[in-house]
Order: sequence, then structure tokens, then C-alpha cells
Amino acid sequence: MRVLKTPSCCLLLVSLFFVAACSSSQSDDQSTQAAQSTQASDATVFEGARLIVGDGSAPIEDAAFIVEKNHVTQVGRKGQVQVPPGAARVDLTGKTVMPAIIDLHTHMPRMRDALVDQLHRQAYYGVGAVLSLGQDEGDFPFEIRENPIPGAALFRTAGRGIVMPGGQPGGAQNKVPYLITTEAEGRKAVQELADRKVDFVKIWVDDRNRTVKKLTPPMYGAIIEEAHKHNLRVMAHIWDLEDAKGLLRAGLDGFAHSVRDKDIDDEIMMLFKERPNIFVTPNLPDRDNVVRDFTWIDSITPDALKRLQEAEAKRRPDPREQSAVQERNTAKLNAAGVTIALGTDSNTGWGAHAEMADMVAAGMTPAQVIVAATRTPAEILRLAEQGTVAVGKSADFIVLDANPLDDITNTRRIARVYIRGTEVDRAALKARWTVSQTQ
Repeated sequence: MRVLKTPSCCLLLVSLFFVAACSSSQSDDQSTQAAQSTQASDATVFEGARLIVGDGSAPIEDAAFIVEKNHVTQVGRKGQVQVPPGAARVDLTGKTVMPAIIDLHTHMPRMRDALVDQLHRQAYYGVGAVLSLGQDEGDFPFEIRENPIPGAALFRTAGRGIVMPGGQPGGAQNKVPYLITTEAEGRKAVQELADRKVDFVKIWVDDRNRTVKKLTPPMYGAIIEEAHKHNLRVMAHIWDLEDAKGLLRAGLDGFAHSVRDKDIDDEIMMLFKERPNIFVTPNLPDRDNVVRDFTWIDSITPDALKRLQEAEAKRRPDPREQSAVQERNTAKLNAAGVTIALGTDSNTGWGAHAEMADMVAAGMTPAQVIVAATRTPAEILRLAEQGTVAVGKSADFIVLDANPLDDITNTRRIARVYIRGTEVDRAALKARWTVSQTQ
């Protein structure tokens, strides 16, 4: 019997085949897209570590946090975060994670290549950002500030500091800072710094053990006033208690050192109380009769390490240095709730870890010191994405082999460092830096 194929039947059969083909194609496309999405995921989950967030809260044990596009997107306990499909996993069981350190008082190299190298050295030791105070000239420091070096610490700068002639670090041969003798010169220097959009204005108020003249109250008062007109903050190098009092009355924003000539008194504590936003980077000296252990420093040649240890063994305290006085002053400020932030007055990277140990020796707890080295300087520098391991923050963190809350020197036991979501190739950097100069 012959089947009669009408046009409507043909159309129906074609339509059915078309729908089936489209459905199959769509299903295949969806499967392909899902597979591509899984393969292309840029998420990484770090799990199993003790996580010190950096805000002073209790650590998260057996933590998990997720990094996507160089930022932290989830933080919680292992098994309680939603891991994106295809995410890479990094097992940190037995490790401790803390935020990258921020050093609020450094003096970085004055040549471009050397500065770039030092920013890598900072990152090697888990330092994610630095503020260079007062000895940066030319354009390149600002260019590097605006264009961060991959795998290196962020750079912030005060440009050229302001000081009376002779009072600058290194003495008369150092021509980088503004050398002023009048209030008008101080104001003009601030105006030039404002054009550069510096991160801070740095001043030195120190007569170098009565050997030079220092900025007078009318001079530093004019500098502070002019800086505030331009929405800039001022940080001061000081030594004497009376200068600290004068600067507080003049509206100073932060101290690059704590008082070093004598114990702080009730009068200055009242001045601090009147200025709740003031901050201090203690920059504690080498402790009297305590020889530092440098054997853990592994970013220099063996010969350089030997020279460093020999120099330390022969070290004699500066006649003006009184570590006990500075430790007491730091403890008193900390107990009164004055904001304490980490600043090393160096550029080594490892110096931050030595300073943290000194801060604990001065009476701060390891938890307080970690906040002072992470969240607090980030807030002072207005680095909104740095300072803590938290949702929305840049993935800047250190993986440690031991818990610094038990012993602050455990910050030196670095297993890995991540800067802006990317692991620092510490092995390659170490190999480059530790090759003997004689080879």
C-alpha cells in the first residue's frame, strides 16, 4: 500500500528533526561551556591552615579562603565555603596564614634598579607595602608608586623631607631633603610636595645630640598648617620629649619614632588623649646587651651574612640609645590605647621581623603586634585593599610553618608569600641573591 506524503506531513517531520537537532546542539553547547567554565576557573581555595585575619580577632582554625582575580572572595572554616567548580586547591594543613606586613617607615634606595630590587626583597620576607620617608627625589619613585612592580611590595613615598641644614640623615652631604631656615621656605616645600601628591610630609626635628640646629616650633607649625591646607599629613622624626609635646600641640599626625631621651610624662599623655588619631611607629633600637640572631636571614650571600653577624657581635650601644626607656614608653603608649604601627627605619625586609620581636619585648602581645604590622599601617596609608585577609581584600598574605601568636619570631618561618594573588617565587629570588660574588 502506497503511503501518500502530503506537504503538511513533510513540514511536520522537518520541524521535528529541526527541534531535535537544536536541542542536541544546545545540550552539547551547554556541556562544552560548562567544561570550558570549569577549566577556565581562576579561583583558588586555600584550606586547612590557621588563619590570622589581622584585625585582632581570634584566629580561624582549619580555615578556608578563596581567591579569585587576585582578591579574597570567601573566608570561613574548611567545608563551610562554597568552592567554585574547577577551583584549584592548596592544602595548608599545619600552616598558619597571616596578612602581608606593611612597613610605615623605610628609606628605600635612590636609584630605580636598586629600588625595584629592594621591593622584591621586601616581598620575599612577606612585606606587602612600604612607605619611604623623605629621601626620594626625581620622577621614578612616583612612577613606581603608580605602576606596582609584579611580585613586589607596593611603594608609597613622602618624596623629599624637610629639615634644617645639617639635620638630615647622613649630614651635610645629603642634598635630597628640603633644607630650610624660614617658615616661608617650609610652606613652599609643602606646596611642591602637594603638587607631587606625596603620601605624607616628612620632617626631622632633631639636633643630632646638640650638634646642629633643628626645626623651631614656628617652622614646623607652618609646615603642618600648610600641609593640612593641602590635605596632607605630617610625620616627624624626633628624639626629645619636649619636641614631641610641641609637635602634638601643632597638630602633627604621626611620629616616625617614639620619645627617646627620657620617660614620657603625664603632660604628654594628656596631649595624646586630645589627639586620638595620632599614631606612633616606635622604631625600637637594638636592645642593650642583646645580640640579634641573624642566622635565619637567607637572602644574602654567606659572606655577607658572616659580616653581618661579626658586626652584630662587636656592636656597642649608641651613647644616646636607651632601649629600656623606649620600651617603657612604647608599653605606656600601648596601654593607653595610642595607635601603634610598625616602622623599621630600614629597607631590608627582614628588619620588619626583628622590629616585631622588639615590640613584643616592649610589652605588646603578639596579637597586638600583628595588628600593628598589618591592619593599622594599611589604614594609616589608606590602602583600602590591604591589611587583613578578608572578603574584598587583595590576596596579600604569608604562609608560615609555625604560629606567631605562640612566638612572634615564628613570622620568620616563611613557607610561601602571596602578593596580589600571585605566589612570590622565593626560590628564584634567593638563588639570584645568594650566588657568591666570586663566581
